[in-house]
Formats: sequence, C-alpha cells, structure tokens
Amino acid sequence: SNEHQAESFRKQIDCRRAYLPSETSVWVVADEGDVRVGSGGATLSVLKLINEIGGWKDKRILVIHSGGDSKRVPQYSALGKLFSPVPHCLPDGRSSTLFDEFIITMSALPARIREGMLLLSGDVILLFNPLLIDWSGKGAASISFRESGDVGKEHGAFLRGKDGNVEQFLHKKPLSELKAVGALDQDGMLDIDTGAIIFGTDVLDSLFSLISTDGKVDSGKYHAFVNDKARLSLYGDFQYPLATKSTLDQFYNENPEWEYNEELKGCRKAIWEVLHQYSLKLIRLAPAKFIHFGTAKEILDLMSGGVDEYKDLNWNRSVNSIGPGYNSVISPYADVGEGVYCEVSYVHSGASIGDRSILSYVDIDEETIPSDVVIHGLKQNDGKFVCRIFGINDNPKDNKLFGKTIPEKIASSLWSAPVYPERDSVREAIATALSLYKLVTEDRWDEIEHGKSLASGFFDADTEAILAWDKRMTELVQMNRIASLIDDKSPASEVKACGALTEIQREWLDERLDNSDYRLGMRLNYYMGMASGNESMVFQSFKILSNAILSTAMDSLRENKEARIVREHVEVDLPLRVNWGGGWSDTPPYCNENGGTVLNAAITISGQRPIKVTVKRTEDKKIVLESRDMMSHGEFTDINELQRVGDPFDPFVLQKAALLACGILPASGGSLDEIIDRLGGGIWMDTEVIGIPKGSGLGTSSILSAGCVKALLSFVGVEHTDDDVYKRVLCMEQIMSTGGGWQDQVGGVTDG
Repeated sequence: SNEHQAESFRKQIDCRRAYLPSETSVWVVADEGDVRVGSGGATLSVLKLINEIGGWKDKRILVIHSGGDSKRVPQYSALGKLFSPVPHCLPDGRSSTLFDEFIITMSALPARIREGMLLLSGDVILLFNPLLIDWSGKGAASISFRESGDVGKEHGAFLRGKDGNVEQFLHKKPLSELKAVGALDQDGMLDIDTGAIIFGTDVLDSLFSLISTDGKVDSGKYHAFVNDKARLSLYGDFQYPLATKSTLDQFYNENPEWEYNEELKGCRKAIWEVLHQYSLKLIRLAPAKFIHFGTAKEILDLMSGGVDEYKDLNWNRSVNSIGPGYNSVISPYADVGEGVYCEVSYVHSGASIGDRSILSYVDIDEETIPSDVVIHGLKQNDGKFVCRIFGINDNPKDNKLFGKTIPEKIASSLWSAPVYPERDSVREAIATALSLYKLVTEDRWDEIEHGKSLASGFFDADTEAILAWDKRMTELVQMNRIASLIDDKSPASEVKACGALTEIQREWLDERLDNSDYRLGMRLNYYMGMASGNESMVFQSFKILSNAILSTAMDSLRENKEARIVREHVEVDLPLRVNWGGGWSDTPPYCNENGGTVLNAAITISGQRPIKVTVKRTEDKKIVLESRDMMSHGEFTDINELQRVGDPFDPFVLQKAALLACGILPASGGSLDEIIDRLGGGIWMDTEVIGIPKGSGLGTSSILSAGCVKALLSFVGVEHTDDDVYKRVLCMEQIMSTGGGWQDQVGGVTDG
C-alpha cells in the first residue's frame, strides 16, 4: 500500500531467495505516490513496470495483490497480510505464510499456460489441482469454486452461461439478488469469485493501451487511471466488462471500491471500450477449497479449531510452537483459556489469558489478558513501543472498540482512533493497553491518553525490529522444544538439527544452566549438543554428571583419626561375577534417577577365587603398594603422591583411592609420618587378579576395589557391613574417574 510496506515485503522475499526458482524475477510494486489507487490501479502499475523490463510476451506472470493496509487484521499491516501466518510447517521446517502457500500452490500452473498473467488476491488461499485448468490462452478466465451463498455474498459470484463464459459478474450482492438471477442452485451453492483471474497477452495489450501512446507509457493517461480518486478495482472494474450480458449503463452503476465520481466514470467508459470485446471463461474447479484470511475472527476460528479440517495438508494448531500457536512459546504452567491463539509471542508461567483471544508479537509474563481481544505489540521507528488492543469482533473500519461506540471527538473509526500511546518498553506498552481496555469498557473515554492510531502505528512501524523478533522467537521455540523433549523424557534422537547456537539461544541456555541441577544441566548440554552438532557440549554433559557424582564422593571422604592397625596381616580372596541380565540399569545417570535391577552370580575359576588382596604392617615409615599381576612396585614417603588419584593409567591408582575411601589418608593435606605414627606402623598392600585379563567384563576392577576396602577396614579395626563396602567402592570409582557400573562389586562381595 506504500513504499514503507513494500520495503518490508522485499526484506521478507530476500529471506526466501534460496527457496524461490532461480530464474524467476520477483518485484514489489507500491501504490503510486503512497496513496491508495485500488487493485485495478495497482494492476496498471504492474503493467507499467513489466513494459519497462521487457514486456509480457512469452512470459508467465504471477501478480499477488497484497491486501493493502490490512485494516481488518491490523496486526498484519506492517509486514503485510501476504506474509501473515498459515498453520503449516513447511518440509524444510520453516513456518509457512500466505506467500509461501501461494508459491507452492501455483508452482504447477505455468505448465498449464503458455503466456499471460495470473492475478491473485493476497488474503485468500486457494486449494485446488492446477492440472484441472484448461485455457486457450486468449481473452480472460476466472478460476471459480462452488461455495455457499453466505460466502459468495461477502466476496463475489458469477452467473455462468451455457457456453462456459461468465454472463454476469455479481460483486458482493445480497442473497436475494443472487437467487433472483439464478446464480444460486437448489443447494444454495454458487460459483464464487476466488480472486484468481488469468489475462491473456491480448487483454494485457488492451489494458496497457489505457495508459500508453505508441507503446510507451503516457504520464497523463497513466495518472488519469492510477490515482486515489478513481481507485479502480481489479474485480469490479476489470472483470465486469468481460461478462457477456453486462452493459455500459449497468457498469456505471456498479458499486465502486471507494466512491463514485466523475474520474471513475471516465475511467469506466475507457475500460469498457477496450475490454468488452473479450469474454471471461469460467474455470470451475472441483474438488477445491476457498480459505479467506480477512478478519481477526476468521483467523481465530481457523487457528483454534477450523484447522482440523485441513489435517491432511499437515496443517496444525501448533506450528513451530510450544503449545497451540505459531512461532510461539506458551508455558504449560500459564493459565490459558479456550480457543486462544498466539503468534510470535511468549507466554510465561505467571500469565493468564482469557478465552478466544489473539496474542501477536507480545511477551506476557504476569499480566492478565481479557477474553475476546486481540493484543499486538509493535516497535516504532523512534525506538518506542505501542501495544494495540481491540475486540476480536471489532472491525477497525467501523467506529467501535470492544463493542463500544467511539466518541466523534476522538475519531470516526477505530482505524484512525489515536488511543495507543507510545512507551519505552513492550512491558509498559502492554500495561497501557490493558489500562485502555478497562477505561473503554467502563465508558471512561475522557481519561484515555492520546497516542498512536492503528493507522499511524502501522506507518511508523520498525519492520527490521519485527523481523528480528520473529527470528528471535523462532530460535527460542527451537530451544523450548528441546526443553519439552527433556521434560517429556523423550530420547535425544527426536531432537531436530538447528545448526550452531545463536547469541539468543546461548543466552537462553546459559540462564537455564545457571538455575539447573546436574540432571537438567547434563541433558541440556547433551540435547543441545546433538541439535547443534557441537561435540564439546555432548562432552560437557558427561562432565557435568561426573563432576556432580565426584563432588558427592569427595564430600564423603573423611580421615578416620581413630583408625589403628589391629592386625599384622590380612588377606581377602573374592570371586568374580557374571551378569545374567539388567546390565546398564546400574549405570549413571539412569541408576541415579531410576535405580536399577541386575541379576548376577559369583563364580570361581578352576575352584579358586581369583581376586586377592594382602595387607601387612611394616616397621618402615612408608607405604608400599604392589600389583603382582601387573609387575608394579611403588614405595611412597610423600603424602601428596598418594593423594593424586585422578589418573586412571596410574598403576597404583586403585590402592591410593582405597586408602582415601577408607579414611586412612585425608583427601588433601596432612603428614604421612604423623599418620603412620598414629596408625602404629607402615603399610604394605599387594593386589592381584589371577588368570583373568583386564577388561574381561567380569567385574575385576570393582571387585578388586571391594577387596582393598575389606582388607584395609579389617586391618585398622573398623567395623563394617557389606553395604559400607559398596559405598566406599563407589566413592573410589568416582575419585579414580573410572565410573563404571554401580553394582559390579556386589556380586563378588555377597557370593552372588
């Protein structure tokens, strides 16, 4: 409708260049002079442009009329109704718009026409099979569906002649008139004007002659037809003369798009002379469907229930959303009423939303939104925000707000009523909108603060900010969808790839990691790593789990200063174990959160117990560690060396961990000489696994750890149960960083 809106269209089309046919040129044409020239005037502007870039011969041209100011659904004014949401997730994961649906639906049509122009109305989706279209390429043709009279009277209808051509064009006529002329059949159905019309190049030549002289655009003639006084209609002014039974006198009396005046009369006379020579073929398609996106109520009815009728098209109440909506996040803990529709909005847990309301481009935290309203946030070019609120049944062309008549001193229509003040933040703007609702419903018009109107808010909109908010919500929806998978305990394999995390997504993740326990933290990193292909995040998920378990293990390490050597020599022999079932249910994080069940049996090898641990007292002030099967021997007089247990490749790491887990040595600090003096001697410890290779899967390392614990606790006279042994082995495995199954030691200690 103006160059500002046209620039918004160009930005949105640029975002789709990768999806559009590479050899197709795309142009955006604004109404001449930024004043409304009507859909007919706009069509002539398109002809002027195409003539400048090579003409229409041998070309297939698609013209989509954008829907203008979008007065009846003002939340779509700034970006244009053509880019309003459609409840459909495209195969590549993008949320669809009317524009995307037009490109998809019409992609098969060029094969059905050799050359010419197809014109569409930008607020209607047509569902049909293009292969049914049969057209000679001469004159004009209108694509029509059979629809009910109630639909037809709001749009337009045709009376079809026996020759298949349109006899009468019936633009927004009452049912009684439609019935009187025979347009309605016995079932109350008629041939609806879908807004889709095809002009052959002969018709385009004739239309161009209105604004040209000798094949070149004549500025005087052009502006006589393209102006805000005549405001020609593609449908009322260009289709009517094509009907075989129309007359010029009747043409003069047809309802205009704007108002009847001498400029329009002169234009109609000239149009009649060039177009009445052609006929308008009626292409009746079936099966077919006509979906109008004309009013807020129609959109709400579609999104909150009517969409179910189109489930076979993969239309859905939730499109790239958490909860019912479009590119939105709706907390499951928010109080959301029946039939609510959110688009590009965030509804937090503290919000309350009334029944049958539309939320558009807002962030609702702890606010209460009334029922039956549309609330729409819009950033302005000056950096401030307005939040427009109106009733779901309000028609902004009328002078009512929430069903209340707007006083004449304020405005003659809701579209022009300056009742939406600017605020510094969207949160303040929402509060102001809710205050306006209260003032209007209580008839306190005199207290309303002067501000922007729906019209001026649209003209001053910052389209860059709107597109940025849309992108931001798309990114947040991706993150919240992953969070929902975690909440639902769905496997990470269901995560959709989203590429590298953006700055917004990283902020979202960091905030949640700061406020999460280890369970959520590890999953967030794992699922996000899987989604973004970031291996370091996947590694971090395991590190979070390991650190959490290690932290708990380290907290349980206590030096037992009461320990004394009470036996000169201790030997422990233990069997191995074999698992019959339940393996991996004993592995973190599953066992931490769910427990586990494993069936196993203790086994000997050739009648012997292969795990052997020997501990002896020595007179030397040192600790001697041996591993006979590994042929390793070490003598330690430095306590720091004995406290280094993080290297799983250290041949003595298991014995060192046992000394810490049994409280014989502190986890840090202390003097080895003093500890040996208190214990009553030095320690010599030997471990051996006879005839079994490392990594056999028979629990050797865990059972060997259990043998060390049993031997050391007996050596220093600490009373213990099997359960004490299990827990200390768990502690050992964490401080050794080996992890492993959490019940491997049990089968060897209990004899199965």
